[in-house]
Amino acid sequence: MTTRPKIPIDTSKGWDMCFGCGKENPIGLKLKVEQEGKTVKAEFTPNEHHQGWSGIVHGGIITTLLDEAMGYAALSENVCCVTAKMQAKFKRPALINEPLIITGSVAKNEGKLLETKAAVSLTDGTLVAEGTATMFVLGQMPDSTNNNEERPKNNAQK
Repeated sequence: MTTRPKIPIDTSKGWDMCFGCGKENPIGLKLKVEQEGKTVKAEFTPNEHHQGWSGIVHGGIITTLLDEAMGYAALSENVCCVTAKMQAKFKRPALINEPLIITGSVAKNEGKLLETKAAVSLTDGTLVAEGTATMFVLGQMPDSTNNNEERPKNNAQK
């Protein structure tokens, strides 16, 4: 039997340096995620810093967008999670400087695990990629932070 290391995760701090949404991360995506009913949504326009092949958005960036949306979907359940398992399906390449719409939601809440789904689309609704994930619940959303950094004030705003 494999023993897993116990790594403490402090969900009360570090929000501003998140690669996906942190406002203070100089190389981050700085996503602003909004909640619309049971769905979370963000818009992102990748530039040349986000490309793989010339003019094409790197698949890792698209996967990051999916993961961030699914993480925010978990926050809409008022819990902090880490991704335990994720699957992404790419439908078409996304071009740099092409605006993208990212959506996410919780498909199933089983207490310590959440099943989530997300999509990245063009503004006309054309699907770029979709993903599913199993999220491991770390605990309830913290009430406050120790260092006054910005964090989600309600269900989906980091």
